[in-house]
Amino acid sequence: MNRAIFLDRDGTLIQEKEYLRDPAQVEVFTEAFACLQRLVAAGFNFFIVTNQSGVGRGYFTMADVDLVNARVVKEFQQHGIAFRKIYVAPEAPDQPSRGRKPSPQFLFDARDEFGIDLASSFMIGDKLIDLECGWNAGVGASILVRTGYGQEVEREAAGALARAVIVDDLPGAADWILTQARTR
Repeated sequence: MNRAIFLDRDGTLIQEKEYLRDPAQVEVFTEAFACLQRLVAAGFNFFIVTNQSGVGRGYFTMADVDLVNARVVKEFQQHGIAFRKIYVAPEAPDQPSRGRKPSPQFLFDARDEFGIDLASSFMIGDKLIDLECGWNAGVGASILVRTGYGQEVEREAAGALARAVIVDDLPGAADWILTQARTR
């Protein structure tokens, strides 16, 4: 069984910085390293799935996104954590997009390219579109973290969160996932 954790980038793995374009401003949530190491030990693959509408809006370029992603990858590599692939949707919300969340396309791509069992996998994010992406792909659960925009989403979209697992942060998500893995 090839299981994965699909992670939103901004507000989930790293501090939310509106339209982040400078790799020097990347701030990884410090607890992210230890909790992802626990998930590595449990046999999970990691993928980042991120909407970067700042490209489509003309605020920054894909080269800027690539530099920020390279910084994120480097930070996690220093802790023995690797991402199999980073999927980026650079389009603005009003532009046609193959993979912009809530589209499940990038999760389907990971399934097809890496043999991921989506039903045994999880989506973690701080926005409703992250959760919808996971639900649309048929993952085992979509998990809302209260970091980034998560607390605001929990307040404003409570009715849409009936199927969501809601936790404080990545360590909470890891605890929940590992508990589920033990009971299956």
